[in-house]
Amino acid sequence: MTETINPFESFRTQLDEAAGFLDLSDGELERLKQPERMLETTLSVERDDGSLTTLTAFRSQFNGDRGPYKGGIRYHPNVSRDEVKALSGWMAYKCALVDVPFGGGKGGIVIDPHDYSETELESITRAFATELRPLVGPDRDIPAPDVNTGQREMNWFKDTYEQLEDVTAPGVVTGKSLDAGGSEGRVEATGRSVMLTAREAFDYLDIEMDGASVAVQGYGNAGAIAASLLEDRGANIVSVSDSSGAIYDPNGLDADAVSDHKTETGCVADYPSTKELTNEELLTLDVDLLIPAALENAIDEATAEELAADIVIEAANGPLTPAADDVLADRDVYVLPDILANAGGVTVSYFEWVQNRQRFHWTEERVNDELEAVIENAFAALVDAYEERDLPSLRTAAYVIAIQRVLDAAEKNGRFP
Repeated sequence: MTETINPFESFRTQLDEAAGFLDLSDGELERLKQPERMLETTLSVERDDGSLTTLTAFRSQFNGDRGPYKGGIRYHPNVSRDEVKALSGWMAYKCALVDVPFGGGKGGIVIDPHDYSETELESITRAFATELRPLVGPDRDIPAPDVNTGQREMNWFKDTYEQLEDVTAPGVVTGKSLDAGGSEGRVEATGRSVMLTAREAFDYLDIEMDGASVAVQGYGNAGAIAASLLEDRGANIVSVSDSSGAIYDPNGLDADAVSDHKTETGCVADYPSTKELTNEELLTLDVDLLIPAALENAIDEATAEELAADIVIEAANGPLTPAADDVLADRDVYVLPDILANAGGVTVSYFEWVQNRQRFHWTEERVNDELEAVIENAFAALVDAYEERDLPSLRTAAYVIAIQRVLDAAEKNGRFP
């Protein structure tokens, strides 16, 4: 993985490339490339042994022209100011592309959660919620889970906000457990949108999914669920990986059995009757579909030169560097961008927020049907823009659509002050 690529610069490069196909002034473009607000805070938390620890945390609010800020909170040792800014920007344009009425947000704490007990993680989460209290709310900024966070952390965050504000406000966060106001289908949503994007892409390119070979880099929530759903449609999952390495079986893995193995052992390594590969070897396998589902900058220019997949669908945020993007575009590899492929998470978060506001619970069938319609419509708009405007890539087409929608909203809103 490339460690020297700044994700915020990658994000800005993507916007610059799309802006060349739009009528924008320099001032308008710069406004679209910067967060509106950026918080950096220090959390002070007592550990189980009575000692005090301090942690750096961030929250970025990126463009609220289309609605409240929306985005996850991640716990990871590599969280940085620029990473959070980039992720909030990707979220803003992701929401615009799939026409969800939110802006972009993202938060993170510089922490390896494996080094802390559950009690300590609860204290850390509640401390961060307390710091974010003036900035968040159902009509302001709505956090959600991200890397190394989930329903547990969102429940803690919601409870902290409600205690401090003396209100019942389930819509202050999404990704909660069902009994705390969560939505059916939320856990599977990101993986499901990856599957739906793959289905639409295969149909568009007139390729049969039945028997298609698939490799998944990053067998977490999104990657594992996408693999399982693609397998249900006849795809052949030949390789998957996590931080322990990759496993490979040309005859196909049982996606759910691999998930069970990882739950039992903590990793995909040592799964029976498979060949061990490195993550880099997985990325260059000759497969029909490659799904990078780990962290940003997983595929750099050198890896892109060796990449042999016909289609790449980005389940992670920013897994390709701009240089890798250029290489794959020159090689006519179809790259379905993250702001479409992994938009299932924010889309079903929107559905959860709607249910919280209405105090009305949707069935899983309704959630999945509504998500399918959103991804189908967004894919159709993407292809139309790509073909009709003769754009150089599907990513550029996605940003052209998203930027124009943000611009339209800003124009309708007018200028204040």
